[in-house]
Amino acid sequence: MSRDKQREIARRGGRAAHQKGTAHKFNSDEARDAGRKGGVSVSRDREHMARIGRAGGRSSRSGSRGSSQAPTEDASQQPAAGEEEPNSSAA
Repeated sequence: MSRDKQREIARRGGRAAHQKGTAHKFNSDEARDAGRKGGVSVSRDREHMARIGRAGGRSSRSGSRGSSQAPTEDASQQPAAGEEEPNSSAA
């Protein structure tokens, strides 16, 4: 069955349910409760939570956020032209 035909059938079913009065629309409280229940259910799987935590940690360390290229350690330690080195003792 094509996607278009499947969507048309679903659309007709939705309209019929609304006309009949058996359709349900979530209000914000019901949606919040459903999201909370899903979060509680997912967080019970400690192995899954550990996996996604590690993936997030790797992502944030790799510099995927912010600038596209992090400065190299050598470049960040060298003073700009005309500046003194930060830890020089000229006393």
